[in-house]
Amino acid sequence: MTNNIGDAQAELDSVEAELEMVELQISELLEKQTKLSSRKNKLLQILEGACSSAQPSGSSKPPKPSFSKQDLQHYEESDFSWSKEVQAKLCNVFQLSKFRPLQRAAINLSMSGKDLFLVMPTGRGKSLCYQLPALCSKGFTLVIAPLVSLMEDQLMYLKSINVPAVTLNASSTKEDSKQVLAGMTDKNSPFKLLYVTPEKIAKSKLLMSKLEKAYNMNLLARIAVDEVHCCSQWGHDFRPDYKLLGILKRQFPKVSLVGLTATATSNVLKDCQKILCVQEPITLTAPFNRPNLYYEVRFKHNEDCTHQIAELIRERYKNQSGIVYVFSQKDAEVVATDLQKRNILAQPYHANMEPSDKSLWHQQWSSKKIQVVVATVAFGMGIDKADVRFVIHHTISKSIENYYQESGRAGRDDGSADCIVFFGFADIFRISTMVVMENTGQQKLQNMVAYCQNVDRCRRAMMAIHFDEVWNDDECNQMCDVCRHGNDYITMDITKHARDVVAIVEMASSMDEKLTPLKVCDAWMGKGPAKHRKTLKVTSLSRVEVESVIIHLLLHGYFSEDFSFTPYTTHFYLKLGRKAALLKNDNHSITMKMRRVMSHATVKKVSESAGKNSSAKVEGKRPADSDDKKSVAKKVKILP
Repeated sequence: MTNNIGDAQAELDSVEAELEMVELQISELLEKQTKLSSRKNKLLQILEGACSSAQPSGSSKPPKPSFSKQDLQHYEESDFSWSKEVQAKLCNVFQLSKFRPLQRAAINLSMSGKDLFLVMPTGRGKSLCYQLPALCSKGFTLVIAPLVSLMEDQLMYLKSINVPAVTLNASSTKEDSKQVLAGMTDKNSPFKLLYVTPEKIAKSKLLMSKLEKAYNMNLLARIAVDEVHCCSQWGHDFRPDYKLLGILKRQFPKVSLVGLTATATSNVLKDCQKILCVQEPITLTAPFNRPNLYYEVRFKHNEDCTHQIAELIRERYKNQSGIVYVFSQKDAEVVATDLQKRNILAQPYHANMEPSDKSLWHQQWSSKKIQVVVATVAFGMGIDKADVRFVIHHTISKSIENYYQESGRAGRDDGSADCIVFFGFADIFRISTMVVMENTGQQKLQNMVAYCQNVDRCRRAMMAIHFDEVWNDDECNQMCDVCRHGNDYITMDITKHARDVVAIVEMASSMDEKLTPLKVCDAWMGKGPAKHRKTLKVTSLSRVEVESVIIHLLLHGYFSEDFSFTPYTTHFYLKLGRKAALLKNDNHSITMKMRRVMSHATVKKVSESAGKNSSAKVEGKRPADSDDKKSVAKKVKILP
């Protein structure tokens, strides 16, 4: 009887374990089905009627075309009462001979008094869509911008072309503020554009009082909200004071509003619409692709890659302007100093600097007196310098939206420019602790990490999926490292490696120990505490391969984040993810793609070295500049 009970209990445990794995597999398939269905619906919507050059965003209800292709054509091609003046100002003031795609439609919509959201890549001329109408309208246009650097850049440019524009911000003197406030209700309109921060709108009752008087005098022509994605908590640069801007449409309902951004998904725009109290805005979305930008991911040789960046700038970008983005204010100071020591004219830029220093470095960089600005994300929104030839990320961005916008500051003159991100293992976890309080911070960061880990898909294709765009890889024209270098990679079975490293975290958990990703790496490579070494399987993989496998397991749910808060910092630990249990099933396997520098003849050796249960399969094209003889001579080396 006892044996029967024991056998039944053992079988029950086995059945429950198997059921748990089946439930995980079902969950994984359902998740995949949801993603594929969502993508299918997006593609169907695009194929069924979106405009070829602009995709008006509507609600998720069955489509009622509030703004059709014919409407777009009307605003693009028709003559209006203001058309001659607009064309004259375009040529005589802005020194431009023609409009870029969607600019004419956006300007005509704004002049017609329509509320408008304009999604247009960085460097495609969003600012013109409110600056030009401002010159052709009575009174002034109110522009809300998130950063002083943005406003300073715009004002420098407008001053250079003799467009009267002013600003009100924390660094404005009392005398300047007094003149600006008086000018708001002057019928002769001493300025055509007034730039303010959202904080100014939220905190200055005097400003709101003057705006109300200007509105009643019909002098408030329109409201432009630059970087409108900052309104939404789902946007990549959420700013709390932007949430208070709904007061403008409530107080001044007859004034049209234009919201501008380089990156916003349909969900973010819907959120912005509610926050800004805009009833039925027309949304124009320009194609996301900037064909003149070359996208590349490089791996850090060590945690500090400043020497790699300095070498790159000296060899490739002599006497050319660029930006180096860094993780923190301290990094900005340290990296700028290191570049200076290597004879590169560089200066730091971050939010904690004196306003006078920020203005000085900004002006000197704009006039090419310094070559490189080493900046946090406090620098750059709306920066109008046209001849930026490189944007290098010392550390990865916290999201694809952030990266797209930051890298988009390169090549605004339509000349070729490079966007290079340096990818390091430790950086992932530094940023992860920074975005821990954001609703979708971890998922957005993981999308960015997946972009960097990717070895087989066009970089633009990965961005296109993120922005709900359809993309044909041929359109890249080898303007990303993956397309240019031939998609040369292998697909490896890493199941055995996954079981070994998951066992390390599992053992630590059973002993009430927490391991950081760096400690997991060390333990797996046999560098952990001596008491653990006898019980752990030490890997034969290199450090970069170990890091790459751990990242892959984290991205795919075999590991998960475990945050611990102290009064001074936030720690990142690895714990078992929801899919870790699947590894107990002998039939479950995990594959990952890795870059390779190897010949077909040596794939088998790599396969054998990875373990009996592992296999490596060559995929992708061979690089255009290699041949079989050269390839056979190369030493086998797998890079993540």
